[in-house]
Amino acid sequence: MSVSVSNLTKIYGNQKAVDDISFALGNQEIVGFLGPNGAGKSTTMKIITGYLAANSGSAVVNGINVNTNPLDAKRQIGYLPEGNPLYYEMYVREYLEFIAGIHHLKQDVKKRIEEVIDLTGLRIESNKKIGQLSKGYKQRVGLAAALIHDPKVLILDEPTTGLDPNQIVEIRQLIKDLGENKTVLFSSHILQEVESICDRIIIINKGKIVADDTLTNLQSSNKNTHVVIVEFATKINADLLKNLAGVEQVEEKENQYHIQTADPDKVKKLLLEFSLQNNLDILSLQGKSKSLEEVFRNLTL
Repeated sequence: MSVSVSNLTKIYGNQKAVDDISFALGNQEIVGFLGPNGAGKSTTMKIITGYLAANSGSAVVNGINVNTNPLDAKRQIGYLPEGNPLYYEMYVREYLEFIAGIHHLKQDVKKRIEEVIDLTGLRIESNKKIGQLSKGYKQRVGLAAALIHDPKVLILDEPTTGLDPNQIVEIRQLIKDLGENKTVLFSSHILQEVESICDRIIIINKGKIVADDTLTNLQSSNKNTHVVIVEFATKINADLLKNLAGVEQVEEKENQYHIQTADPDKVKKLLLEFSLQNNLDILSLQGKSKSLEEVFRNLTL
């Protein structure tokens, strides 16, 4: 395993920000780390990177214990914190050279800087001071700094914050590409982003892990995760559908009716019978799993 977190606990005063959590990340795995504000995501990431000390438990990165050997562990990690601290008076290349020096980079530093500038799409702004950059390009500088020493593990806390839609697509693709030879743990409040990138999703709530699985498994195992969508040629009274066996909730959208159910096959059969009994024409009838947003809400509300 690239990252192993065991029985991790972090306490601030009377509050357990992280409450005895454990998980492991495999090699070349992209994992989304989700949770409401204050759930413990950033605290967990800071402990893994050695920025914070845990009250108990351990974090191991590529076989190196972060508590007992923090410097060697940090050499394995590229970290983009949520706040993305930068030196605004430095030029882009100057800052990346500074970060390369901190990591004691042994390869051709100037060549590596140009590689990460191209990798993160900084070329067009690379001759400016960091303070002159837009928020999106500042975020790219932080990502370039996290990549400069070619780490095996990337910890990215809200990596697309401040990016415009085109930049978000580019950074998503970059994270996908990086995941081909690195382990990536990243947090995001953009759930569609997590759906499009991740191999696996970990959801934390009030300091505890409430889910750890693939998106498909989360959707299929979570209670009431099925929706049947039926469209009639004419509008009907939605209350009639609520009386069908297995129907738990009905949301009306014009002539479409979104029906929540734990037994979609049974509800589809009953809808066909209902349409025949009431002389209704069905234009479409389909089932779908709930979105990650709906799964997230079910687990964290």
